[in-house]
Amino acid sequence: MKIFITGVAGFLGSHLADRFLADGHTVVGVDNLMGGFTRNVHDDVKFTKADCRNQDLMKFLIDDSDVVVHAAATAHEGLSVFSPSLITKNIYEASVSVISASIAAGVKRFVFCSSMARYGNQGLPRDSGVHIEFREHMKPQPEDPYGIAKVAVEQTLKMLADLHGMEWNIAVPHNIIGERQRYDDPYRNVLSIMANRNLQDKPSIIYGDGEQMRCFSYVGDCVDCLEKMVTDHTIKSEVINIGPDENPLTINEAAKIVATAADMELPPIYYPDRPQEVKIATCSSDKARKLLGYKTKTTTEEAIQKTVDYVRQNGPRPFDYNYNLEIINDLTPVTWKDRLM
Repeated sequence: MKIFITGVAGFLGSHLADRFLADGHTVVGVDNLMGGFTRNVHDDVKFTKADCRNQDLMKFLIDDSDVVVHAAATAHEGLSVFSPSLITKNIYEASVSVISASIAAGVKRFVFCSSMARYGNQGLPRDSGVHIEFREHMKPQPEDPYGIAKVAVEQTLKMLADLHGMEWNIAVPHNIIGERQRYDDPYRNVLSIMANRNLQDKPSIIYGDGEQMRCFSYVGDCVDCLEKMVTDHTIKSEVINIGPDENPLTINEAAKIVATAADMELPPIYYPDRPQEVKIATCSSDKARKLLGYKTKTTTEEAIQKTVDYVRQNGPRPFDYNYNLEIINDLTPVTWKDRLM
């Protein structure tokens, strides 16, 4: 089978490419290298540096592919409140370009990597403290431009794919961590940011009181799920949360695990809450267990250790403020506008 992967030089996309190649598939992929690196791309991938928004080029490159996996994204949920134009064009415009090109090229199946940001607070007050596991039947209620764009892509994919006869699946990863995650981006990947700072003998930075709750997913476990969503023809027209639900952690708890792995003794530094951040956000994995046979193979502690080890092996580095803040005001985190990371 010929599989086309967007974001193939990125964190998730490169791991997917490795898995599909190991299974004997042909892999073609693109990446604009905003957040990915060519060193992540397997030698057997037919790789092109390209922007997904170039619809004509996407159609040409996708031609003769059986399946498209759209993993490319500027996955910056918090930043999207302050750089909405940047994030929206690289989520919605880029995704629709790839969907359109896939249909025009006769692709049989399209798998879209969405985000837990689709769920929002489910109508609850932000400080309610109520813990609701997000389930796929819940109505999406995103809280920020990133989540809104992801939901818009989901809706557009369903409509266009159903109309034109292309199968689709939507994967909803939550907080993926592991090797190859970019750790010098100050705007995303909270545990990798902590690891990068801790290994430079700097304390972690936490926004708010640190009682935000998340589940963290090891990239290998997510690849297991996505592989079946791509190759199992009995699974179609499904939205499926992928990743563990057994061990939700507060950011305070996660920071302690990172600090232990990085031999950091200094306590975290706290800054004010980031606007629109969902306080408690964990997903149920019941559907993935039922349809995909999902099992958590890597514990949260093991996944965090692997993440810290990757940063240590590749060397901690200064943070790269490569995205412009479109809106700078009193709500903008001072760590971003004053480059304090």
